[in-house]
Amino acid sequence: MSESAAPPLSDRVREALAISLRGCDELLPEADWVKKLARSEATGQPLRIKLGLDPTAPDIHIGHTVVLNKMRQLQDLGHTVIFLIGDFTSMIGDPSGRNTTRPPLTREQIEANAQTYYRQASLVLDPAKTEIRYNSEWSDPLGARGMIQLAAKYTVARMLERDDFTKRFKAGTPISVHELLYPLMQGYDSVALKSDLELGGTDQKFNLLVGRALQSEYGQEPQCILTMPLLEGLDGIEKMSKSKNNYIGITEDPNTMFAKTLSISDVQMWKWFTLLSFRAESEIAMLKTEVEGGRNPKDAKVMLAKEITARFHGAAAAEAAHEDFQRRAAGGVPDEIPEVTLAGAPLAIGALLKQAGLVPSTSEAMRMVEQGGVRIDGAVVSDKGLKVEPGTVVVQVGKRKFARVTLGA
Repeated sequence: MSESAAPPLSDRVREALAISLRGCDELLPEADWVKKLARSEATGQPLRIKLGLDPTAPDIHIGHTVVLNKMRQLQDLGHTVIFLIGDFTSMIGDPSGRNTTRPPLTREQIEANAQTYYRQASLVLDPAKTEIRYNSEWSDPLGARGMIQLAAKYTVARMLERDDFTKRFKAGTPISVHELLYPLMQGYDSVALKSDLELGGTDQKFNLLVGRALQSEYGQEPQCILTMPLLEGLDGIEKMSKSKNNYIGITEDPNTMFAKTLSISDVQMWKWFTLLSFRAESEIAMLKTEVEGGRNPKDAKVMLAKEITARFHGAAAAEAAHEDFQRRAAGGVPDEIPEVTLAGAPLAIGALLKQAGLVPSTSEAMRMVEQGGVRIDGAVVSDKGLKVEPGTVVVQVGKRKFARVTLGA
């Protein structure tokens, strides 16, 4: 072996790298992360892994748990995880992915939301091994002088390389000066915490890279960044969001959580397995092969729904939710229901309900979906944009209207 060749990685470092890479979009720079892992193993010093969330809403949904799951996996390897509540940055408003200025929250709104964040995150993280911090600890003391000194360490040209800023600038859409401070303040969090790795969604990549740049400016070893894909919601299209009503809240009751998980598409299910399940990748691959070979995809979806429900409510509650779902699906359908054949699949849920004669209009269909009064094969439909694929399904509207609908392409 030449003198310049890197030493072979230990099994522990290989395992940590594999866990880091599972489901991730990017790990940058991967070589630096391997060096940090190897150094940690050699010295026995855990790495500092940071995740920041702004308390912009009172609850966390399972889309947020994609990065929390990754944090827990790294935490279980013995590293220090820092759950950072952005009580200061929330007052600025994260412009990521926005084509307009995000309205800042009041201090009262932020404090009210922050009270629930860590309690809910603790359903995923090990609270005994989690460092919880608030970025007002170091951001408030900066003051005007400190803010100006921080701003001097980054250029406007680099800031405008950010995709959403570039699009807004070219379109002539206003960009407020305070929005340019957001990436700086998030980056300064990494300096204050001396983080080795920062996690975030793919929409956070620019902000995470600013953290690396500022750490270099302050004479620190730059953090690595790990971005996770954004989880599409129950509609399978839009990013999971409470505002789009396509979410599963981690404090929702077990029956609702189980039923909502079963409502996702067979295709979407595999991404959820990768990002939300703690099953081994080999086990998921085997399960997918079985489904492709003829096994009912609903069997796999039930396994996923049980795992997600059990994580937040326990195994007994997950099993009870499954039994409740089966009772409602089996006991609630009359022996004889209308048989309807429709063409044009995939068919929007509103059009399906109207054409099947279950509602008088698409507006009534949307109202019933909003009220949770529509079920397909026993699963509640929560997405008004749902398109039903070819096949045969039992559709229920309210308590008494049923139809067995066969959809053709």
